[in-house]
Amino acid sequence: MSETTFPKLFVTGASGQLGRLVVAALLRRMPAARIVAGVRDTEAPAAQDLRAQGVEVRSADYARPEILAEAFAGIDRLLLISSSEVGQRVSQHRNVIEAAGQAGVELIAYTSLLHADTSPLGLAEEHRATEAILAQSGMPTVILRNGWYTENHTASLPQALAHGIMLGSAGAGRIAGAARADYAEAAAAVLTADMPVGRIYELAGDEAYTLADVASEAARVSGRPVRYQDLPPAEYRAALVGTGLPAGVASLLADSDRGAADGALFDDGHDLRILIGRPTTPLATVIAGVLK
Repeated sequence: MSETTFPKLFVTGASGQLGRLVVAALLRRMPAARIVAGVRDTEAPAAQDLRAQGVEVRSADYARPEILAEAFAGIDRLLLISSSEVGQRVSQHRNVIEAAGQAGVELIAYTSLLHADTSPLGLAEEHRATEAILAQSGMPTVILRNGWYTENHTASLPQALAHGIMLGSAGAGRIAGAARADYAEAAAAVLTADMPVGRIYELAGDEAYTLADVASEAARVSGRPVRYQDLPPAEYRAALVGTGLPAGVASLLADSDRGAADGALFDDGHDLRILIGRPTTPLATVIAGVLK
């Protein structure tokens, strides 16, 4: 297959945690010359690293609609990775979608939230609004409703091990989490597939775990005692604020745990496993990587 037979792909937020992994997954599937990485700062180290891999880097700030249509010129398919700026996502996503339409992009894939249409999580509101904007745009779309990243829970394990306790408010709620790299691989699979227009994928891990399971596995891998302590959402939020987290972030995390307790982060449809063609990364593997 010649290089030009591949569609020209654009990954927004390409210098972020998920974006970098998506680019890496695409590079395993197609020539670097057909991949464009959108970043805020084209001279930042992360952007320079992408450029060194042969990927074209373009300025694409969600909050600057005046530059987006030019950034998307010549692009066939675009991955809109949801903005990290909670509270500003809807307007920023609208900027991207409108600019993509102006530039003639043939397909937008969007990273939404697991069961966004029915989810009780506060985080779901902006995702629902973005999905509605995409539907109203008339553009061909694919919705990637990502479940919880296992790293959301394992990132704080070093601190939990230091204190022997892991705090949360998810009760015995089962969380079908997967590694961030699994979701990135799924995005790459969709972007390089025969035009899967109109699909909505509910993406979640094969293995559902509780936060008590996370603590137990961390204790097993590390050989150090750590237990999970469940708190009411208000107390958990206060504890997070006490660690220095901004109040808004603490509220979102506590709300997400509350939703998890009610099953909002569980799914057993295996869309993710099917898309990536392999089992999702086990909890134990992610924990071992964090504690190595």
